[in-house]
Amino acid sequence: MWEKNMPINEVREIRGKTTIFLGAGAIKKIFDIAKELKEKDIDKVAIVTGKSSYIKCGAWEHVEKALKENDIEFVLYNKVTPNPMSTQVDEATKMARELGAKAVIGIGGGSPIDTAKSVAIMTLYPDYTTADLYEYRFIAKKSLPVIAINTTHGTGTEADRFAVVSVLEGGKEYKPAIAYDFSYPMYSIDDPQLMLSLPKFQTAYTAIDAINHVVEACTTNVTTPYSVMLAKETVRLMAKYLPVALENGKDLEARYYLTYASTIAGICFDNGMLHLTHALEHPLSAIKPDLAHGLGLAILLPSVIRNIYPAKPEILADVLSPIVPGLKGKGEEAEEAAKGVRDWLKSVGVSETLSDIGFKEEDIDRLVELTFETPSLDLLLNCSPVPATKELVEKIYRESL
Repeated sequence: MWEKNMPINEVREIRGKTTIFLGAGAIKKIFDIAKELKEKDIDKVAIVTGKSSYIKCGAWEHVEKALKENDIEFVLYNKVTPNPMSTQVDEATKMARELGAKAVIGIGGGSPIDTAKSVAIMTLYPDYTTADLYEYRFIAKKSLPVIAINTTHGTGTEADRFAVVSVLEGGKEYKPAIAYDFSYPMYSIDDPQLMLSLPKFQTAYTAIDAINHVVEACTTNVTTPYSVMLAKETVRLMAKYLPVALENGKDLEARYYLTYASTIAGICFDNGMLHLTHALEHPLSAIKPDLAHGLGLAILLPSVIRNIYPAKPEILADVLSPIVPGLKGKGEEAEEAAKGVRDWLKSVGVSETLSDIGFKEEDIDRLVELTFETPSLDLLLNCSPVPATKELVEKIYRESL
């Protein structure tokens, strides 16, 4: 295969609305980025990250050195949790404003980078809270520049305009999304060397997130041939390299292609949008903030496949062929496709159900309510290839128990 002849140690540029530096050693591009920031009179930045992985993965030593060498003042907010909360964005925003930050750097997976995108907006809107932004009480018009240093291979947020933050204030259980054209990162770094220490469970969950991105994006009612093409390549690469990375997390080639697959998956749904799996997962991790996003998606995916397959059999048979071979693209294969996806998930170590993670039948009404009540999720539901009725949403939750 051609992958063997790709020089993964040479950093290459992927240009879209974001310029992405992909390759082993790409983290060193932060020195060029810092120099450019200073030349543009961006001499104060806010850094947003999690509690410790930014140090453990090796990113911080480069970032700190690059900023100091270019006399760029910075503040560090390192309290971002998985499924970040609006109150965390507010805390980080306060630090950014007090510094007078002119840009924001996010280091981590989806949670820190989405938080960085949110801080970059909220720093310019002192009269509002992050909850106001995510509950659409105002429409933002601008943002500070964002630099994304990605450390997981699942989110795709380093390549797209989306951000997700949970709003749990006042007894709410919302996990909405925003998407603005000014929220594309100025630069992103995708360095697989930063991912060599990803634990096995995170390796699986983040890859499953990318799989869900493309399965949804290629089957929305607004999809494009471009999204279908990216979806096919994402699933092929994930199917080939995820088992390798699970067997040996230090395999740099596997990490490189999982990173690339995740990135093009982000571009895929930036063009094709998402629908049921993400719309139904957001209430799960809003209620249980400790739930890994990728695990929640994995639990829902077989049922979503079963229920959408008759509407998009040709596309799904083609896209899923690396993990569910033999599908003919006929609507009556829905159960076979769902079982094949479930079997593949089990093969990468993910077999949980909603019951396994603590949800019960009596929780379903609340989950359905949140699916239709949470701001922004109606946009995803409206992209579903089949009518996203309350009955269908309830059915998917029940089948996932």
